[in-house]
Amino acid sequence: MLTMKDKMKLTAEVQDRYAKSTKKQKSIILDEFTATTKYNRNYAARILRLKVGKVIGCVRAGGRKIRYVIGKRGKKKRKREKIYGYDVFLALRRIWTVFDFICGKRIAPFMAEAVEKLEKHKEIDLTDEVREKLLKISASTIDRLLKPEKDRYRLGKGRSGTKPGSLLKKQIPVRTFSDWDDAKPGFVEADLVGHDGGNPSGDYAQSLNFTDIATCWDETAACKNKAQKHVFRAIKEISARFPFDILGIDSDNGS
Repeated sequence: MLTMKDKMKLTAEVQDRYAKSTKKQKSIILDEFTATTKYNRNYAARILRLKVGKVIGCVRAGGRKIRYVIGKRGKKKRKREKIYGYDVFLALRRIWTVFDFICGKRIAPFMAEAVEKLEKHKEIDLTDEVREKLLKISASTIDRLLKPEKDRYRLGKGRSGTKPGSLLKKQIPVRTFSDWDDAKPGFVEADLVGHDGGNPSGDYAQSLNFTDIATCWDETAACKNKAQKHVFRAIKEISARFPFDILGIDSDNGS
C-alpha cells in the first residue's frame, strides 16, 4: 500500500505525461493512476491537472493583477556576507608559510605580533582592512581557510617522509631517559628534511640536521636521498665538524 509520500511522488511524475497526452491517452493514464493510488477518478483528474506552476486564477487588488499559481513557496536561502575574502586568504597563506605551516591554534594567539614583525621587515604588505580582519580571525577560521592548501601538501596522514629504521640504533648511541643530559654538550636532536618542492613522489635531496641541545650548535649535511649509505655518510661528516664529541642522538625516526 502506498504511503502519502509515495502518492505525492507518483503524482508529480504522472502530471507531466498527463498534460502532454491526448484525450484518449489521458483516460488510460487516469485508469492506471486511480488503480495505483485508489483515488476517486474525479479527484485524480483534478490533481493531475493542477501541475505545480500552473496559473489557476487572477484577481485585481489595488490596481495590480495578482495571479494564483499552484506550487509551494520556496524557502529563501539566507545569504551570509563573506567576511574573509581572497585578499585575507593570500595574506594568511603567506603568514602560515613563513611560520612553517603551523596550525590555527598556534597562529591565532600571536597573530598581532606576527603581522607587526612581517610588515616591519617588508615580508608582507597589507591594507588596513585586511590587517584588521587578520587581528580578529579565530583559530578555527584559520584552519578552514587554509584547508585546501593543507590538503595539497598532505602525504598520507602527514607531511613527514621519515620512517622508523635501524641505522642510528645500530651505529650511534641513542637516548635513554637515564643517561640523557640536556645541560651537557654532545646530546643532539637529529632531523632529516626532504626538499621535495611539495611533490613527495620520486627521488629528491635531503638535509640531515644536527642541533646540540645544550649549546644550540647546529650542523647540516646534504644527502642525495634517504638511502642508508648517504645518511650514514652525512652523519660521519657532521660528527667530524662538531666542536665536541657527540654523546647521544635523539632522531626523528622514533628510535
